[in-house]
Amino acid sequence: MARRNAKGAQPAPSYLTTSSYGVTSRTDESAWIRFVREQIFAPENRAGNWGILTGVAMFAGAIVGIRLYGEALAPV
Repeated sequence: MARRNAKGAQPAPSYLTTSSYGVTSRTDESAWIRFVREQIFAPENRAGNWGILTGVAMFAGAIVGIRLYGEALAPV
């Protein structure tokens, strides 16, 4: 079970940070561009993002593999 602090508040996941690694928020960029810059391409989030990408790729690969070779796994 996860350990909680005294007040019961959960810390934010490490892959959701608010730092923009030295770049201030620009007024001429959209919320989507700011999200991509701060959360997807930020150097401090790369380890978590690679973990998420690996999990999604393994899940999709397993679905494709079962769809292609499912009959060989359980012959009737």
